[in-house]
Amino acid sequence: MFTGLVQSIGVIERSPQGVRLRWTAPPPGEGEAGWLPADLALGDSVAVDGVCLTVAERLGDGFRADVSPETLSRTTLLAKAEGRGRVNLEPALRLADRLGGHLVSGHVDGLGVVKSITQVAGSWRLELQWRERAYGRFICDKASLAVDGISLTVAGCEPGGGCFWIAVIPHTWGATTLQHLRPGSLVNLEADLLAKYTETLLFAKGSAAGGSGGPQAEAGMDAQWLADHGWGA
Repeated sequence: MFTGLVQSIGVIERSPQGVRLRWTAPPPGEGEAGWLPADLALGDSVAVDGVCLTVAERLGDGFRADVSPETLSRTTLLAKAEGRGRVNLEPALRLADRLGGHLVSGHVDGLGVVKSITQVAGSWRLELQWRERAYGRFICDKASLAVDGISLTVAGCEPGGGCFWIAVIPHTWGATTLQHLRPGSLVNLEADLLAKYTETLLFAKGSAAGGSGGPQAEAGMDAQWLADHGWGA
C-alpha cells in the first residue's frame, strides 16, 4: 500500500529478467526528490510510476524487478523501459507513517492520455482523458486519483468523468515526472480505492461468504438496503 507521495525519480530500463531501476541525482535547476533507501531489501514493494513492483535484486544504484506480461500490457512501463524513461518512485507505506496523500494500491486501472497542459498563476492545469472512458464513472469533482503514482485531486470533469482536469502545485510539478509530460503522453491511472469498493458493494450480486446465502445474497447493497439500515435522508 502507498500514499501517492513520490519520494524519488528513477530511470527504468529493460533487463533480461524484467526491468531495472536506478536512482538519479536531481538535474540542475530541477527539484526532483532524492530518496536513496539504504534499507531497501529483497521482497520489498516499490511503486514505480504507480505500479507496485517487488524488489527481486538490490543493485548498487537501484534494484531489479520482475514484471509480468499482464502488467506490461496495461501500463506505460514497457514503453518507458525501452526508452530509458524517468519514473516516480515511492516505498511502501509503514503503518506508523503519515497518510499525506490517499490510499494507493499500486494496481493500475487503465491508461490516460494527456489532452493539454496549461500554466495558470504559478500552477499547472493538467487535462487528462481515460483511454477506456468507462473508468470515468470513478471520477467526480474533488475525487482522489493516482497519476503515474502521484496522489492528485480532480479539480473538475466532464459529465461521465471520461475527461477531467487537475491543478498541480509547483512542488509536485518539480518533484515528479509530471514536468516531462506533453500533450499525447500516456500515464498510468488508478482510481480511488473507496470508489471501487463502494461500487462493488452497491451492485454486487450472488452468494454470501461460504455460499450459504443471506439477506445481501439476493439483493446486494442497493439504495433500498441503505435506507432500511438508517442511511436514508
